[in-house]
Amino acid sequence: MLVDSHCHLDFNDFEEDFEDMLARARENGVTAMLNAGNNIDELDKQLEISEKYPFIYTAVGVHPHNAAEYPDIRAEDFIAKAAHKKVVAIGECGLDYYYDYSPKDVQVKVFVEQIKAARETGLPLIIHTRDADDDTIAILDEEYKKGAFSGEIHCFSSSKKLADFALSIGFYISASGIITFNKSGELRDIFAEVPLDRLLVETDAPFLAPVPMRGRRNESSFVVHTAEKLAQIKDVPLEKLAQITSDNFYRLFRKASDKGTRTDGKQADYSWFRCRPRRSFPRHGFWAL
Repeated sequence: MLVDSHCHLDFNDFEEDFEDMLARARENGVTAMLNAGNNIDELDKQLEISEKYPFIYTAVGVHPHNAAEYPDIRAEDFIAKAAHKKVVAIGECGLDYYYDYSPKDVQVKVFVEQIKAARETGLPLIIHTRDADDDTIAILDEEYKKGAFSGEIHCFSSSKKLADFALSIGFYISASGIITFNKSGELRDIFAEVPLDRLLVETDAPFLAPVPMRGRRNESSFVVHTAEKLAQIKDVPLEKLAQITSDNFYRLFRKASDKGTRTDGKQADYSWFRCRPRRSFPRHGFWAL
């Protein structure tokens, strides 16, 4: 079994083959998916998907790229939306100084409001951070001293300093397809030191397809390639890595309660996961950062 702990299934990129995409994911051992939030106004679209498919969960949040659209948003706005039974996290949220689509001060303000919401609701944070390690650490440190909260650094591609700090406050670290890229040796070294019980795997679909699918539109079925690489880095069998990261997902996202449940409501049998051949996939356009 595998869980795609971060994807964007409500994006228009999946409109033409959504059902086929889900079928490919299930055939490749993916038992659950977390559809991360980017824009709080899109939550209804996310929930429409999550309500239809019991194995798809959602999160409510404002991505740092979109922070400028919500300069006055408050923690209460996220808290109200988080009451829905399929909302299992706050985010994705954080800081992105690489693209800098929103003013930095607004990014910080919107990030802090989402931290407050996570603390109040008890739901974990999904954090996006790029070229902003020092500020991310400073904000998390300051806010954590006001009261504990849980979370993960999604699509981790940052410094060992950030990884060490995140682990020190009990956060999880999520591996994306980036760990399969040829030039990601330093990143693989960081993941080699992350404890197994703090690891997650994700696609961030439709972005960042892993090798050997790089250049295609990413999708949840491709998470197996990231899991294979992570298993290699950690020197454990794929089946064990898949079980550990799935258990970690449900430990962090405690509101997600349909573990191992199929769409027909029966308990799924994943004894075949280790040896089942993977089917071929259609080619898509280029999807990478």
